Amino acid sequence: MKTPKRLEPLVQNGLVDEVLRQLMSGKEAVVYVVRCGDDVRCAKVYKEANQRSFKQNAAYQEGRKVRGSRDARAMEKGSRYGRKMAEEVWQTAEVDALHRLAAAGVRVPTPYNCFEGVLLMELVTDAAGHAAPRLNDVVLSHTVALAYHAMLIKQVVLMLCAGVIHGDLSEYNILVDADGPVIIDLPQAVDAAGNNSAFSMLERDVGNLATYFGQFAPELLNTDYAFEIWSHYEKGELHPDVVLTGRARRSEKKADVRGLMREIDSVKEEELNRRRFQLEED
Repeated sequence: MKTPKRLEPLVQNGLVDEVLRQLMSGKEAVVYVVRCGDDVRCAKVYKEANQRSFKQNAAYQEGRKVRGSRDARAMEKGSRYGRKMAEEVWQTAEVDALHRLAAAGVRVPTPYNCFEGVLLMELVTDAAGHAAPRLNDVVLSHTVALAYHAMLIKQVVLMLCAGVIHGDLSEYNILVDADGPVIIDLPQAVDAAGNNSAFSMLERDVGNLATYFGQFAPELLNTDYAFEIWSHYEKGELHPDVVLTGRARRSEKKADVRGLMREIDSVKEEELNRRRFQLEED
């Protein structure tokens, strides 16, 4: 096929020898199958911000590292330079997450290079060597649904052990190769320790899995793995081999708001007294 304009720099720089075909077009990128020497890989071409249906919500940006304070200020102000920096952060987030997760043993495509807004990575294939289908396109039995769900919960745990939460996990960004589910599409991945919305994103990811697999195995609809996983994480007890039941109990006790406010007032009063005492000494 004719080389798309966005892939021309990769061909010119010898990173890609031939563009074979378009594989898919999603809300954030267009993916092509390309030949790199003797290897067949895929090239993910990120769409411009105004063409993406997945917006760079501030909740996903929180906790992400930028090169310097100047870049951070520019991104906050939304200047032209700031928007350019935000695009770079958005695109490199997936590369960073893929390297981090692959090292942690998570089943994700192997990343090879990121150049001019294009990510070169492994082409995930099925047993016949064809591009692996999305989970949404695979017919599941009750037994396979339970097995795949268990495998993905394991992957979620491995991700969180590496400090990462997918943030948009669903049947549409999971591929199925000969050995089971492979997680893809990670530009919105968040740092669990640096994001105030981390638990809600984990809860949504795990909830999406339960809802989808619950069509084939209804018993999964009554599980609560997210709270159980997060409880272990908060206590510093989460590890790859943690035993989960999916039946964690959430506290029904209402928050003692008045007690909390009394503690806050007490701390404020102590601080005022400390300052008065310091002024008197001076």
